[in-house]
Amino acid sequence: MAIRQTTKQATKKKKAPTNNDYTASDIQVLEGLEAVRRRPGMYIGSTDERGLHHLVYEIVDNAIDEAMAGVCDHIWITIQEDGHVIVRDNGRGIPIGKHPRTGKSALETVMTYLHAGGKFGGGAYKVSGGLHGVGASVVNALSEETWVEVHQKGKIYRQEYVRGDATTKVQQVKKSRYPYENGYGPIEQGTIISFLPDRNVFQALNYDFQTLAQRFREVAYLTKGVWIHFIDERGDREINFFFDGGVASFVRHLNHDREVLYPRPIYIEREVEGANIEAAIQYNDGFSEAMYSFANCINTIDGGSHLTGFRSALTRVLNDYARKQKLLKDGDPNLSGEDTREGLVAVISVKLAEPQFEGQTKTRLGNPEVKGQVESVIGEELGAFLEENPSVGRRIIEKCVLTARARDAARKAKDLVVRKGLLDGTNLPGKLADCSDREPENCELYIVEGPSAGGSAKAGRDRRFQAILPLRGKILNIEKARLEKMLAHEELRVLISALGCGFGEQMDMSKLRYHRVIIMTDADVDGAHIRTLLLTFFFRYYREVIDAGYLYIAQPPLYRVQSGKQSQWLFSDQELERYQKQRNGKSFTMQRYKGLGEMNADQLWETTMDPEKRTLLKVNIENAIEADILFAQLMGEDVAPRKKFIQSHASQVRNLDV
Repeated sequence: MAIRQTTKQATKKKKAPTNNDYTASDIQVLEGLEAVRRRPGMYIGSTDERGLHHLVYEIVDNAIDEAMAGVCDHIWITIQEDGHVIVRDNGRGIPIGKHPRTGKSALETVMTYLHAGGKFGGGAYKVSGGLHGVGASVVNALSEETWVEVHQKGKIYRQEYVRGDATTKVQQVKKSRYPYENGYGPIEQGTIISFLPDRNVFQALNYDFQTLAQRFREVAYLTKGVWIHFIDERGDREINFFFDGGVASFVRHLNHDREVLYPRPIYIEREVEGANIEAAIQYNDGFSEAMYSFANCINTIDGGSHLTGFRSALTRVLNDYARKQKLLKDGDPNLSGEDTREGLVAVISVKLAEPQFEGQTKTRLGNPEVKGQVESVIGEELGAFLEENPSVGRRIIEKCVLTARARDAARKAKDLVVRKGLLDGTNLPGKLADCSDREPENCELYIVEGPSAGGSAKAGRDRRFQAILPLRGKILNIEKARLEKMLAHEELRVLISALGCGFGEQMDMSKLRYHRVIIMTDADVDGAHIRTLLLTFFFRYYREVIDAGYLYIAQPPLYRVQSGKQSQWLFSDQELERYQKQRNGKSFTMQRYKGLGEMNADQLWETTMDPEKRTLLKVNIENAIEADILFAQLMGEDVAPRKKFIQSHASQVRNLDV
């Protein structure tokens, strides 16, 4: 969209006051929690569903901190039908005595002051995930109403708040407001926090049960011996988590739909200089790696010093063991880090007194001393395990050696296609109908199935910014194929070339030619399969495109209905059912579009490609762990988990023409 700028000729009249004056009165001072309400995104990331879930996580994390301190073994989370969230634990309870600095109770200080809590030293918590101390007060500020109960020594203390401001003093009461009818009964000690997120701040109170449950499952794995009870009264759902195996149970969960090389994960736990280091390692027969790192129960998705130390130790120990056992010959090169990680599922968890996270989002651990600590512990414990379990060690090394040979073949195949310019975008594929604009932020690439759909898309597109890449048939399932086989697949090489940002270690996202990569497949079973194959490819090899928010799924219509001169496009069977009910038995004509190629070019533009009218679904990864498990289920070698998934979700898919 062009913005027209206009100017007016200056005159010699007296200068009128302008809004460009900058004085002391323009300096605003935001008191208390006002800054949180004015800029909530600075504290919770966003005000959509993700930010809403973040409020729940903040309060639950406080209860988990009590569990990590060894003073709490049960946590209850309840979502009520009206949107209230109640989090209850049987920990020590927030102190209610007078705070020496604020002059208010410690409870009110924690709930209404930023950076107030027991996690900045003082001995209350040996380890904690709540590094910044803003959790409870931020939740309070962004809630319409909040109440807190502290149960201590047989007494109940309560305080209530509205949008962050205390409306009552801390009062001793006789009866709890907690709904005991769920069967759990009262607690002798602990904290209960109830909050209703502010509907003036959040777009909608749409808590996602599966997303929350997955988060609670993770923290239960990472905190051995704690029970987590999650109740969702909106759908009458309840789930409980308890794992006494720690991260070993976590790895078994991640590998449960894969064929593993040995039955029990290698489990390591040791405390070094006040830091607790816990890890679990298990290989499967697949080709992708799944390594997850945590610091004080926080998922450090960008890794950090603990993950670096783990990787270094793994590569060194496996090479030393392979040499010692003559599984690598004298003339063979060492195994690379990539060789030792193919098919690996591992979880590394560290708990520290003073974690140094990089940024408010806590996605990377920065403590430099942790690298050496983790490397030392993993090196010693893994080396000892392999010596004591030679059959497991041999299986691991044999897989790594096979991977090294396949990777060498893949490197040669990659070098060949790179020399031909097929992976760096210098030679664009002939089947690509490119756009004329050369600014990536303006350009979009439609990946369509088949020449007929490609023909309609090419004829209907806006050539200035829309490029079309038709693919022939179903692409290779890369979940079942090694790299060298993937690089030999013509359609995938064409796609890599069209993206233009390179591949693997040579990938450069600044060279990506399109900032909207749109998967546009038919609205039928085959189209869904092709879409899943493409999503698997992007998840495994072009995760950066997803993380940058550049991958989308087009939503083509399934039906066109017409009554008289009025026509309407319908995008699902559910929309057709609603339309039929609205018609009350009146007749209409209907055309079903099984394929995009059945549409005229103008119809495809109108329904699916016109930026003013189309609907695009942005692909994002809410939870990489669950995404990894899902792709393994749907696209892996084992048929049983895929069949189970289809059967359990069959009720969500009706009236499919197969």
